[in-house]
Amino acid sequence: MTRWKLTLEYDGRPFVGWQRQDNGPSVQQTLEEAIRRFSGIEVRVHGAGRTDAGVHALAQVAHFDLDRDTTAEAVRGALNAHVRPWPVAVLSVETVTEAFHARFSATGRRYLYRILNRRAPLTLDHGRAWQVARPLDAGVMDTAARVLLGRHDFSTFRASLCQAASPIKTLDRLRVERHGDELRVTAAARSFLHHQVRNIVGTLVLVGTGKWSAATLQAALEARDRGRGGPTAPPDGLYFTGACYPTLTGAAGSMTLPNDTRDGQDENGQ
Repeated sequence: MTRWKLTLEYDGRPFVGWQRQDNGPSVQQTLEEAIRRFSGIEVRVHGAGRTDAGVHALAQVAHFDLDRDTTAEAVRGALNAHVRPWPVAVLSVETVTEAFHARFSATGRRYLYRILNRRAPLTLDHGRAWQVARPLDAGVMDTAARVLLGRHDFSTFRASLCQAASPIKTLDRLRVERHGDELRVTAAARSFLHHQVRNIVGTLVLVGTGKWSAATLQAALEARDRGRGGPTAPPDGLYFTGACYPTLTGAAGSMTLPNDTRDGQDENGQ
């Protein structure tokens, strides 16, 4: 039995999310069916981040076990052939030991949120960014975002259906940077609450338009009440950009599971 680690990118628009569901196609289902078609074996694919409907990935990490002799290049080629016509691409494939788990071994996750701050309608980026026509002050947003860094009770930015055992998370990075008409919000943490990034982005937009100040954001955080937070940003602009793992050693890798990685869940499910 070989454990295969995948790095993937996908356009989230046609999917109900990462996780297999009864109400439509998912990324997980697409990969599992592709594996069955090329190998004849039913497997379960595990992902590092359970992205929500409409959320994209630039470097999602997943793994599955396969009782078949093959090579990494063969697995990548077969998967990319059999996921068609769904917008999923397997970027890389490697073998890892049974100690590796795409979700539970992750020591950090990273997200990007794209805002296009312009009045002209979106064409190439339709469904891949959030359009905000009103002018945004990225510098003010970035300064206010520092209020949220560190370990906090993030109940104000937690979805009502979140299944995490605790609302307490440690936000390691939260930056807002402007690149022309585009604002890029980057966030990093060990794990995220359901919709945490989208709720934070929606709230930061209130700061960027001048409706909120950093002090208002601080008060909202301290209220620990979702009703005191800003709106939930749409899924269009959210991208899972990577997961961090302990350094691998040896040909197949060596890894131990941190004791505190199983109590949280990832953004989107988010």
